[in-house]
Amino acid sequence: MNTRAERADGTDQRVPVLIVGGSLVGLSTSLFLGRLGVRHTLVERHAGTSIHPRGRGNNVRTMELYRVAGVEPAIHAAAVTLADNHGILQTPALVGEAGEWLFKEIDPGGGLARFSPTSWCLCSQNDLEPVLLDHAAELGGDLRYHTELMSFDADSAGVTAVVKSRRTGEHTTIRADYLVAADGPRSPVREQLGIGHSGPGDLFHNVSVTFRSRRLAEVVGDRRFIVCYLTRPDADGALLPVDNRENWVFHAPWHPEHGETLEEFTDERCADHIRRAVGDPDLDVEITGRAPWHAAQRVARSYRTGRVFLAGDSAHEMSPTGAFGSNTGIQDAHNLAWKLAAVLDGWAGEGLLDSYDAERRPVAEATSARAAARSAEHSHPGFAPPPGTGGGPQRGLLNVALGYRYPRGAVVGADPATPVVPERLELTGEPGSRAPHLWMAHRGRRISTLDLYERSLVLLSDADVPNGWHEAALRLAGRLSVPLASYQVGTGPDAELVPEDGAGWTERHGTAAGGAVLVRPDGFVAWRSAGPAADAEAALREVLTTLLALPRSGPDVGPAR
Repeated sequence: MNTRAERADGTDQRVPVLIVGGSLVGLSTSLFLGRLGVRHTLVERHAGTSIHPRGRGNNVRTMELYRVAGVEPAIHAAAVTLADNHGILQTPALVGEAGEWLFKEIDPGGGLARFSPTSWCLCSQNDLEPVLLDHAAELGGDLRYHTELMSFDADSAGVTAVVKSRRTGEHTTIRADYLVAADGPRSPVREQLGIGHSGPGDLFHNVSVTFRSRRLAEVVGDRRFIVCYLTRPDADGALLPVDNRENWVFHAPWHPEHGETLEEFTDERCADHIRRAVGDPDLDVEITGRAPWHAAQRVARSYRTGRVFLAGDSAHEMSPTGAFGSNTGIQDAHNLAWKLAAVLDGWAGEGLLDSYDAERRPVAEATSARAAARSAEHSHPGFAPPPGTGGGPQRGLLNVALGYRYPRGAVVGADPATPVVPERLELTGEPGSRAPHLWMAHRGRRISTLDLYERSLVLLSDADVPNGWHEAALRLAGRLSVPLASYQVGTGPDAELVPEDGAGWTERHGTAAGGAVLVRPDGFVAWRSAGPAADAEAALREVLTTLLALPRSGPDVGPAR
């Protein structure tokens, strides 16, 4: 990796990557970079991780990334309290039997197992962030909380940042090759860069109220929901369980556009609102905290300026319905991490980093529109969408969470006219889509194909039909100094991966006998060949050169390390 020694006096440091922001996206960036061996420093102005229960829905794609990064078991352990909560309930009040389930199960019938080795996980941000923090630190991340970015100056060779310890007042200058801004929707980094937004802007405002109530569990009964939308006109809101026993969160509509101030949300007002929304005037309610939040639909007009990148809320804001915003941000971090590692380690050209904006910004634009439509469908408290929007139930949540595609970017052979979010979930090995999941036997272990994709490019080729792809990959990995793992798949004696129950890997990946599929470290298909090539090495060399923005020099000259 690109390593530079720190100065002995400790006041000025050199580091490949500086991350600004230590919430979900910043910590995920640290985790993913740490897994790839990229030295980095993270600064966060707050004293620690989130203390407010929010951002709890981690979708299947996010959990796939955490699975490969080795933190899935710890996340499930942190999420055990809400493990049996499913579905979204909408009702005028909780007292009584009125109301309907917008959906009762996240994965009814278990059909998701066909597409993924994991599933959704309900883990609140205040429970998830400490898990990420611990693992990122174990991987060597330099994580500095209570440390604020004061200024930065970017040039063609890197970024010089001045940070301040909010404990001691000490200022430190950090020189980084790249800066990742995960510093939230009011991002000072984005503001300094002068990057504007597209999208309609603010959608609605809520105040998130934490409270204790022992009797509320009796009112809720066995209705183990993720969220309950309470629709009484004079006391609407959203109720979320924290422990299903006595700790709860209530999202109350807030209308600052009408002059309503946060100070008006007194303990008495909030408690009365909750009692009326629940339908029990004698409900015990002890208010323990309040935090305003703003739902918006905005996407930055650029995710990159020189050596500075935006990720998470600094790049996009979305309606909270469906938890699309946090998941999209975590997936931003994963997309960017392998590309930074490739460039810093010398096996990809600087041009690869341009694909971050080309891939992730269209995903945010499409996903934010779906999130706003879902809020309209669910009649989210405080949200009054413009007439004619919403358009009925939004189906196909899984195609948004798992089926999004990269028609342009670091892919070869993708159709640029392909919708970023398809109407149906079809993971069939097309370039630009997430590679298919199949269970395989590998060296006596049962693994998902998705478990192969993290630290290198991966070529899958046919073990049962001679084709030359495997040998070509092994030669090029050395000649181009590119981390490229190659696996022969099938049932023959040369097979390193044997599909479980005879599943046809070629059909699932959209190839025929003798074909090959190249998968990126983030699990997206970079390229595929339907069958053998007349010169497998020449064909694969051309793909790698294009994909990784490598110089087109002599036949055996790879990128400088």
